[in-house]
Amino acid sequence: MKGVVLAGGLGSRLYPLTKVTNKHLLPVYNEPMIYYPIKTLVNAGIDEILIVTGGNNAGEFLRLLGNGSDFGLKHINYTYQEGEGGIAAALSLAEFFADNGKIVVVLGDNIIEKNIGKAVDAFSRQKEGARIILKEVDDPGRFGVAAFEGKRIIRIDEKPSVPSSNCAVIGIYMYDSKVFDFIKTLKPSRRGELEITDVNNYYLEEGKLEWDILDGWWTDAGTFDSLQCAGNMVAKTGANKI
Repeated sequence: MKGVVLAGGLGSRLYPLTKVTNKHLLPVYNEPMIYYPIKTLVNAGIDEILIVTGGNNAGEFLRLLGNGSDFGLKHINYTYQEGEGGIAAALSLAEFFADNGKIVVVLGDNIIEKNIGKAVDAFSRQKEGARIILKEVDDPGRFGVAAFEGKRIIRIDEKPSVPSSNCAVIGIYMYDSKVFDFIKTLKPSRRGELEITDVNNYYLEEGKLEWDILDGWWTDAGTFDSLQCAGNMVAKTGANKI
């Protein structure tokens, strides 16, 4: 199975820090942000990784990461996203890399305390479809939120003003090769983006979406508050524990 780290975009919510660098190169405690999603994949046994980046500082990823020897890798693949088009648009650039196989996708600003090994193992045994990971949060309105009927997910709402639960869909997604065919049918949302929530709802409607609850803490690092929270949590408890 292959892994994809989505590290493009302009990071406008972290301006002016992102005026001179890509958001995913900012420090989270003692390491660059991009290190954490890479380690999430490596700790799950994934050693074929694609970095999707963009903006004016894409070359800095190559300078920082090289071929991935700091993570025990022999090679890292890179591709470039022009502009901003949403998570699904960035993911579409990984079609050539996936080569009709399953992929695990991690957003470049997502940091977890432990690992996703069990979920990845379960997905490897899953015949088809997709798998997402949920985590209870205090501010679900910032994320895609799972709506339940009993213990069954009936839909995922993108940044709802009145969340139907406090279970956020974290920025780690697992897809079969059909994801790229569906992305090609998407139309931009009111935000002008191709939404990953639409992708997840597609699999849900097909009855092919499985889910797990994340063990340990999780945070994104895409705002000033969450960036500070991520640094504090890493300093206190560490991250990406095997």
